[in-house]
Amino acid sequence: MGADLFGSLAESTCAALVVGATSNELLEHPNAMYFPLIITAAGIIVSFFTQFFATNFFRIKHDNVETVVKWQLIISTVLMSGALIGTLEVLPVDGFYIPKSGFFGNNIEVANLIHCDRWRAYGCIMSGLWSGLIIGWITEIYTSNAYSPVQDLAEACRMGAAPNIILGLALGYMSTIIPVLCVAITIYISFTFAGMYGIALAALGMLGCLPIALSIDGYGPISDNAGGIAEMTGLHKSVRAATDKLDAAGNTTAAIGKGFAIGSACLVSLALFGAYVTKAQIP
Repeated sequence: MGADLFGSLAESTCAALVVGATSNELLEHPNAMYFPLIITAAGIIVSFFTQFFATNFFRIKHDNVETVVKWQLIISTVLMSGALIGTLEVLPVDGFYIPKSGFFGNNIEVANLIHCDRWRAYGCIMSGLWSGLIIGWITEIYTSNAYSPVQDLAEACRMGAAPNIILGLALGYMSTIIPVLCVAITIYISFTFAGMYGIALAALGMLGCLPIALSIDGYGPISDNAGGIAEMTGLHKSVRAATDKLDAAGNTTAAIGKGFAIGSACLVSLALFGAYVTKAQIP
């Protein structure tokens, strides 16, 4: 479980380290090269405190799991936005120069460099972080039985197979519009601010609260297995009714986790491309 999210985090971290190694200012400034790792460390701490909100401030029941998950995403995003401000101290005060598109020839001209300061780097991370929240929210709307898309699709099932297939495809296409726009805007902002290094930072921002994303992603199969065990052991119908509600919420949370995985994979693929051309010294 979560191998795709773990892989995206490791790849975006490596890409940021490789592309960041082309900046003399980052190499010369103490601890500046470790900035991608510090982002991940801040996310671990934020996720640790976020889980207390789910256990201490919300009374978790079988009918409010999705609400608690949504609040966990919001709280972790807000806390992460504040925690990352302190991490900017490791970057050079006067900013740093980074190759515009990750390409690293034998002679780098000034025109091919981008000057990035602390707040531009922060903007790259924030674009990825808040895009991840929006993608997770849109995923919940299109997969939860509490919202009209799923309710309309359930009603279409009563009319026959054809309306079910047609409306299902239409909802699938519509659900990708806002996530694609979020990823496109994130790529534009981060690339404008810091080139391929900015895209790698945006991917790290989207996966900043990885422990929360993994807990959301792992809830789905756990609740599904609980329902299967209740069915096979012949427990009372009331138990199966409760596990069915948990399973419905688990399907939504699993979809939210995959939304994070897909969105971050789009950014990581570009970041890895920049790392590759940088390391290969393609002019």
